[in-house]
Amino acid sequence: MGSLQAIRYSRGKLEVLDQLRLPHEHHYDEIRTAEEAFDCIKSMRVRGAPAIAIVAALAHAVEIANGACTATDPEEIIAHIDSRLDYLKGSRPTAVDLSNAINVLKVAVRAAQIEELAHPEAREAIFNAYLRAAENILEKDLENNTSIGAHGAAWLQQQYAAGPDRKISVLTHCNTGSLATSGHGTALGIIRTLFQDGLLEHAYCTETRPYNQGSRLTSFELVFEGIPSTLITDSMAAALFNLHRERMNIGAVIVGADRVVRNGDTANKIGTYQLAVIAKHHGVKFVVAAPTTSIDLETETGAGIHIEERKKEELTQISGAVVNPDGSIDLSRTERVAIADQRIDVWNPAFDVTPHELIDAIVTEKGTVVKGANGQFDFSKVMPERWARIVKQ
Repeated sequence: MGSLQAIRYSRGKLEVLDQLRLPHEHHYDEIRTAEEAFDCIKSMRVRGAPAIAIVAALAHAVEIANGACTATDPEEIIAHIDSRLDYLKGSRPTAVDLSNAINVLKVAVRAAQIEELAHPEAREAIFNAYLRAAENILEKDLENNTSIGAHGAAWLQQQYAAGPDRKISVLTHCNTGSLATSGHGTALGIIRTLFQDGLLEHAYCTETRPYNQGSRLTSFELVFEGIPSTLITDSMAAALFNLHRERMNIGAVIVGADRVVRNGDTANKIGTYQLAVIAKHHGVKFVVAAPTTSIDLETETGAGIHIEERKKEELTQISGAVVNPDGSIDLSRTERVAIADQRIDVWNPAFDVTPHELIDAIVTEKGTVVKGANGQFDFSKVMPERWARIVKQ
């Protein structure tokens, strides 16, 4: 099958793996415009905070590389880029990686504008600055994920004195692997590193209702990588933890993050909060894997996080490939069926916020952050420049 890639990019061309067709079919959509990227993100053909930011950044890079911007005046070029990025920002409001990436891109083109304003090459300088910055977001993400995996595995090994004769099992929620990033993954990246280092006994993944990212995507990635794993429904986690001391040896819940605010409160896929509550009750470590691009220092607490709500049909209907009477899957036929009375009212938040009190560690690419004596997370050491600019201003 080759390596698992959610995003395929070369300058001027972007292809995104349609995750709605997984695990039964590998199909890449070519993304040529910001509008196509917006639809791809909004419809969740691509999802995961890092991947969303990457696709948005690269979609406009494709537009630029293919000559979509005809402006010649530097200020008009900047205005055009701003408008396209602001449009893309509205595709998924909760994930902070997207807004952070947009801020980085806006700074990059403005720096080029200042440097080249008096030169006839200003137009190309601004375009090239954007392309380099967007492509760097893609490249840097893979480096960050590998580092998160190493830091997280090392922290858990230390907590449990793990080794070849003392392996640990973990539970993860939603999808945080290669399909949600440029590769390796964040929370699933830690699990991959534990497995590669011979420290993992077993990985459990939740189905992650209502969109089933765990059953459709995480279980696929775990099987793809040959990692010993078991799928459970969201409602089975407490029962699993109740058995862990005697039989399951579960050492940690490892999740990703769509936004981590200054005090450590974390927005992640709906269902994360309840896992943190039962993990605390059962003495299981609760670990958040988040690149520093997912950390929002401007928002002080989780109360300031906007939670996206999605359409009711995600709860009342379900679609998938048809299973034939002999158990084989017919990829040519997809059916949508009702699983609830279609008249019922629905509340469907895409995310919830886990209070920092329930989180034991936040693993970034620059190191693992744990709570200080005051019970607060301090991100000043892993992101000193941003901390100084935003918090100590």
